[in-house]
Amino acid sequence: MTEFNVRDFYARYMEALNAHEFDRMDEFVHDEIVLHSQPSSRDAVVAQLYSITDAVPDFHWETLDIAINGEVVAVRATNTGTPVKEWLGVPPSGKPINIEEYAIYTIRDGKFLHMSAVHDAETMRRQLIG
Repeated sequence: MTEFNVRDFYARYMEALNAHEFDRMDEFVHDEIVLHSQPSSRDAVVAQLYSITDAVPDFHWETLDIAINGEVVAVRATNTGTPVKEWLGVPPSGKPINIEEYAIYTIRDGKFLHMSAVHDAETMRRQLIG
């Protein structure tokens, strides 16, 4: 049996996100999960990802820091892209956004079981308004 490498797992997850290969989320996310402290599903995660990239087709996630404590993973990332459609209630301004994200995950049996993230919403809204 090979040892599960959390860093490699997370790197593969980020590669799938940045390739917008959301059909691969079954490799990374359990069918039923806890998302932002609420019962949810992998289908909801996928729908959320598609809604982001529908409005921001060049949306890109970049891991800045990762901390691992057993099955808990904390990540600081930056998210970039240029909205081309209304997003989060704001029409596109043609200007790119660059926002910080802080995420906490729990991995069980080689997949995310709990997923939660916080963005700098104030900065994001300011950037969206242009």
